[in-house]
Amino acid sequence: MFAVLTGAGLSAAAGLNAYIPFLIVALVARFTDVINLPGGWQWIESWWAIGICSLLLISEVVLDKIPAVDSVNDLVGTVVRPATGGIISAATQSAGALDHSSFLRDHEWTAVVGGIVIAGVVHTGKATARPAINLGTVGFGAPIVSTVEDASSVSLSLIAIFIPVLVIFALIVLAWGGFVFVRRMRSFARRRRYVENTS
Repeated sequence: MFAVLTGAGLSAAAGLNAYIPFLIVALVARFTDVINLPGGWQWIESWWAIGICSLLLISEVVLDKIPAVDSVNDLVGTVVRPATGGIISAATQSAGALDHSSFLRDHEWTAVVGGIVIAGVVHTGKATARPAINLGTVGFGAPIVSTVEDASSVSLSLIAIFIPVLVIFALIVLAWGGFVFVRRMRSFARRRRYVENTS
């Protein structure tokens, strides 16, 4: 059960930023015994994977904070984030140190599909909300929202790995926070349009 929660949490984190959970899993697997990736997934903790992921993470962190560019970045993320969610979910759910379920190790495809779906749903919410936020705040909201998303991805990844029992709670908080934030941005945009129309 913990492996499933870990996979779900990491997939959701990948929906916000594909490279944060990947890099955290790679570093934890490389330098600790918390995650022992099985043979087919050990490439994740290789130096070349860590290096490439670090470069991609730097570009993601920068590009995602620039209005309009962030939407192009989200377009690319439509493939990258769900794929990463599937990979990380399958790798961690089949890791022996997280769970002793032979079903998960023998049926990795279920973790891949689950990871793709969870990351895809989170990514869709992010990609749909961002243009409205940019429009409602005249672009000033992009760096703020992006920073919150990055921090949420880091927090969710760490919770998923070290305290997986809290993943369900963290996902509920993430969904609620996103819903409240989008409502406030829409309300702000409506007030701004009203002021512009009456002036």
